[in-house]
Amino acid sequence: MTQIAAVGPKPDIQEARYEQPSRLTLVWRYLRRNKSLVLGLAIVIALTLFTVIGSLTIDTAKRAYPLAVKPKQPPSAEYPLGTDFFGRDLLAVMVRGIWQTAVIGLIAGAIGTGVGVILGFLSAYYGGVVDTLIRAITEVLLPIPAFLILVIIAGSIDRKSVTIYTMALIVSLLAWMGPTRVMRAQVLTLKERLFVHVARLSGMSNLEIVFKEILPNMLPFILASFVSGVFAGIFASFGLSVLGLGPLREPLIGNTIWFAQQQAAFFNGWWWWPLWPSLALVLIFVSLTLINVGLDELANPRVRRAE
Repeated sequence: MTQIAAVGPKPDIQEARYEQPSRLTLVWRYLRRNKSLVLGLAIVIALTLFTVIGSLTIDTAKRAYPLAVKPKQPPSAEYPLGTDFFGRDLLAVMVRGIWQTAVIGLIAGAIGTGVGVILGFLSAYYGGVVDTLIRAITEVLLPIPAFLILVIIAGSIDRKSVTIYTMALIVSLLAWMGPTRVMRAQVLTLKERLFVHVARLSGMSNLEIVFKEILPNMLPFILASFVSGVFAGIFASFGLSVLGLGPLREPLIGNTIWFAQQQAAFFNGWWWWPLWPSLALVLIFVSLTLINVGLDELANPRVRRAE
């Protein structure tokens, strides 16, 4: 049987080329669907700009401390956020207070996360007696309310010698236990992966495997742990300040709320005094919570959303 093949113009054959999007495009696509992370970062950037621009335009070293301006003035053109009972410009107080509160949280978060990463790696990767000792100490200390211990420690120190850096060190004393447990669990999982076995068989040393193979895969968890540490540090410093255990001379957000409470600001009609530090505290906590949620999506494939 003869088959007649249809003869006609040959279709244009175009080579299908797949162009890899640029890194900037990939970042933009990811940020577009991770709205929690974007919103949290936007609030942090806004607060940072507020403190930076305020520090450059206002003499916070003078106006954020007592007897600098006329006391008990409501918000006006001269004093946009008003003044408090002690004669402090609340705009300067907020500029300096947000910065100082953030410094305490950053120091506490960095120390707690750094110690947690080191102990978590030592415990999970090397095991043995080191793992037993670190795990036992962590499990014993975790159920104890850390804030009560911090209150006892802060209460036993002379208040005149307490600075924001002293307070940051006090807060960071018990900030390593949570990160240690998280890092230990993640390293235990990663050390059994195929790429770690391949690296070990290829002759890499333990330090090379830790720094070149495991640590890069831990970065999202470390970053999420750092944000949680900053959150806990700011919350602890706020609690100590509200109890009058912070550096009272400094215009921390917690100190400002504590002074307003001591002087019965609401009952005396000075509503603006506790309003601004409370609003700043809410913005800080909301931004850190949103960033933590966004980083959790980045680190945890189970909750990651596809585009």
